[in-house]
Amino acid sequence: MSDENRRQVLYWRLMARLFEPDEQPTLEAASVAIVEDIGLPAALLDPSVSMDNLLQRFPEIDLEDPDPVRRAAVVSKLLLNVFNTGSGTVTATQLATWKRDAACFQQVMGEGHGLKEIEADLVKRMHLREVLADPNLAGQLTPSMSLIEQLLRDKANLSGIALANAKALIRRFVDEVAQVLRTQVEKTSSGVIDRSVPPKRVYRNLDLERTIWKNLTNWSPEDERLYVDKLFYRQTAKRTTPAKLIVVVDQSGSMVDAMVNCTILASIFAGLPKVDVHLVAYDTRALDLTPWVHDPFEVLLRTTLGGGTDGTVAMALARPKITDPRNTVMVWISDFYDNRSLITDFESLHRSGVRFIPVGSVNSSGNASVDPWFRQRLKDLGTPVISGHIRKLVLELKSFLA
Repeated sequence: MSDENRRQVLYWRLMARLFEPDEQPTLEAASVAIVEDIGLPAALLDPSVSMDNLLQRFPEIDLEDPDPVRRAAVVSKLLLNVFNTGSGTVTATQLATWKRDAACFQQVMGEGHGLKEIEADLVKRMHLREVLADPNLAGQLTPSMSLIEQLLRDKANLSGIALANAKALIRRFVDEVAQVLRTQVEKTSSGVIDRSVPPKRVYRNLDLERTIWKNLTNWSPEDERLYVDKLFYRQTAKRTTPAKLIVVVDQSGSMVDAMVNCTILASIFAGLPKVDVHLVAYDTRALDLTPWVHDPFEVLLRTTLGGGTDGTVAMALARPKITDPRNTVMVWISDFYDNRSLITDFESLHRSGVRFIPVGSVNSSGNASVDPWFRQRLKDLGTPVISGHIRKLVLELKSFLA
């Protein structure tokens, strides 16, 4: 066979395994012959063997092999393991194995479209309470957004060892995300220069280029020297006007990704000097979580996913916190399938000088379902809904707080 024909056989065999429960003997036999002929193990075609296991047993397998047929064999293996997840109950071990295969898939393909949805389905198929009750099985779980969502939904039904293991997983995930977000915040944490404050006349602030330029008229051709009669210094003082950040979070289940990210982000900004952070969560009732804003773990344990949505109760709780509108930013996290009278409140906030930032999603995929009616009116107001990576929100907040 030519290389092109070999690749076609491998991919036809992949399609057959994905869409037909029974093996196709002819395709299986031909694929085994091809794989062995190109020097790869026949185990590469076994969907029950993880890629991680294969890489350990057969070091000759190269995930980035430039040979088109060998690459086709590796890619078809990854596609089968990642996308053909079957049905029925999933164990912690199976989930951990799938996550390793998914990581290999992203390394080879350079993308992970649809992986979060598959992972979420696998998590839902786990007997999570039984897994959490067994410390050994719970220890095999890797914290992910899908897993955290399930833990937050089920935490009221957990107790004893299961609840302790759930809290430990949530804490691990929060700490991991916080470390990443804290780095993003610190990269651009400096404020703007306050030119009303005279520069300190110390050597480290000396502006050598400006000093030379301003004293060029003092150049002496006879002496071949520049006589300096005035030194110039850089201004380094930062403006430190206190700012208020009010974060309002819709607790509906569709917003869990944004809720977790923004709750952690609020805690990071609460740790910055001169930033007064308030946190409000709501469904049909509003809850002031400001006392726990420094600890996103505690905040998440106090939230309740799902239920109805009424943003007017959150606005009633958040509005009194605005004492200096032009020095206040309000981040409103929701899918905005809500009481449409809220647009009047949003318009009022905008007119008062409050920096209003509506957030539909801030995650890795950027996918979010936002009420088109609200999306258009907020865009017309000059405050378009943010969707995408959380770096967008970080930059918006930093530009206001700088």
